[in-house]
Amino acid sequence: MRVMVAMSGGVDSSVVAGLLHEAGHEVIGVTLQLYDHGAATARKGACCAGQDIHDARRVADRLGIRHYVIDAEERFARAVVADFADSYARGETPVPCIRCNQTVKFADLSALAIGLGAERLATGHYVRRIDGPDGAELHRATDLARDQSWFLFATTRQQLDMSLFPLGGMVDKRTVRDIARRLGLDVAEKPDSQDICFVPSGAYTDVVAKFRPDALHPGEIVSSDGRVVGSHDGIARYTVGQAKRLGNAAMVDGQRQFVIATEPGRRRVIVGPRDSGTHLVFLREVNWLISVPGKELHCTVKLRAHESPRSARVGTQQGRTVVELDEPALPAPGQACVFYHEDRVLGGGIIARMDA
Repeated sequence: MRVMVAMSGGVDSSVVAGLLHEAGHEVIGVTLQLYDHGAATARKGACCAGQDIHDARRVADRLGIRHYVIDAEERFARAVVADFADSYARGETPVPCIRCNQTVKFADLSALAIGLGAERLATGHYVRRIDGPDGAELHRATDLARDQSWFLFATTRQQLDMSLFPLGGMVDKRTVRDIARRLGLDVAEKPDSQDICFVPSGAYTDVVAKFRPDALHPGEIVSSDGRVVGSHDGIARYTVGQAKRLGNAAMVDGQRQFVIATEPGRRRVIVGPRDSGTHLVFLREVNWLISVPGKELHCTVKLRAHESPRSARVGTQQGRTVVELDEPALPAPGQACVFYHEDRVLGGGIIARMDA
């Protein structure tokens, strides 16, 4: 069949294109130019930089497949970069990879694939797509150390129907690099990209300063009982659950302190002991990959990409989706809460501020 492959120029998507071509499919490679890559081009581990586009084109030439470069800079700047800065200004901790997958990659590329007459859109994500009795299902990767299912919870059921993830069943990254060598791809030894591809300096606050300098104005660090215990140099530098950069506020009344909330309107960072966690997590932008449950759903959830799943119940409260955790936690607004049953992704949403 005709398959469009999203080729970033890295080894993962290059191997996807190579495997599908080797299997006899008509492969069309598409590379997105997402941002002004001038400063990032020379940074080791950068993604979507100028060299990556050249690498993707060389792989396509090696395989003998068509290859297109799509200028998506304006769309990416609006949907991902500006949203990233705005989220920090709201006192949240955003996940730009989720927003990029949700907008530029799966929404836009799925539409482009259909326009090119492709039956499938393939990517180098480490997840598994399984055809179940009610349609396509999203599952965690075989290599749990590289699993990216948390980042793809916002993929719609329609997008999942036409998606392919050939690397989801790979046992480890070494296997992928071995395949790249066998196929003669010169990206076989290329380093993995970093998470935030559009931050050439490695300091995300540089991006925040450009779009939302107000998020880096100084303010107070306040204890959970209202006492001013320190000062900070911008709420964008702090996330719920953090214990670093608290200065004199790192210890209060003999207890180690953690960020438990932020008040962006008052430029305040609230700290408290680790046991200040909550059982209730309110969500927005909820996406279901199963039929919406008619009653409370018992499952496991992940509040951060690299944490272990924890037991919870998902239901509604005054029209809002709410997750009740069996054990208290410090969920960070702006991060994702993803629902699982064993290895299957059931859905998820963005963690909302309690005062939203």
